[in-house]
Amino acid sequence: MRGLDGKVAIIPGGATKIGAAIVAAFREAGTRVMVADINEEAGRALEADGVAFQPTNLRDDDDITALVKAAKDRFGRIDFLVNVACSYLDNGVESTRAEWLESLDVNVVGSVMLMQAAREELAKNKGAIVNFGSISSRVAQTGRWLYPVSKAAILQLTRNQAMDLAPEGIRVNAVSPGWTWSNIMDELTGGDRAKTDGVAAPFHLLGRTGNPEEVASAVLFLCSDEASFITGTDIRVDGGYTAMGPEQAVPAIPKLME
Repeated sequence: MRGLDGKVAIIPGGATKIGAAIVAAFREAGTRVMVADINEEAGRALEADGVAFQPTNLRDDDDITALVKAAKDRFGRIDFLVNVACSYLDNGVESTRAEWLESLDVNVVGSVMLMQAAREELAKNKGAIVNFGSISSRVAQTGRWLYPVSKAAILQLTRNQAMDLAPEGIRVNAVSPGWTWSNIMDELTGGDRAKTDGVAAPFHLLGRTGNPEEVASAVLFLCSDEASFITGTDIRVDGGYTAMGPEQAVPAIPKLME
């Protein structure tokens, strides 16, 4: 894709499965990457030619300032922010005030503080921001409140950012993955991808879980010159999850005649 070679991306959450796939895709496209994550061991493991790591807690403004400085010092510029990092903390209706604040701090506020810290560089380079929404932002999910609400807020944030940063030449979009082979899926199933695909199949028109690389492709597209006239939108990389809705991919009428 045009417009990626020689550029620099900061990826909070870059040490996750999806984040690492985005790092690899950017690197292949010639983009240098500053990975930011609270998981230092996994982040350090990604370090390579053109890929650096900065331990970062998005709830800490000093960490965010240090991250932006490290990226500029190491690579000389900042062109893209890809906000993969998120908290899955969620106790639904029982969630405490402290849990709500932590979830929103990581999932929404942290990315805004990063944008503010990198804004001057992004404007100078006519850069792009890609936020991470989710299918969870559009449907009610049993026992989940914090994660879906924060993801819905991110989609509104994306629209607001796109409007107010457009005069500076900064484009802002989002991707909303469906069930994707990610750290949380890996942990919940003990690494059983086949089981994950089996559970996911009835909820996705394509009958499987998404691959991290498929999400990465959408992210790179939104950062590339191919998306130069796209801002304020959301790409659903969800295998048809939101298109299907409650009807599911099975005929309902015949059930009435059984």
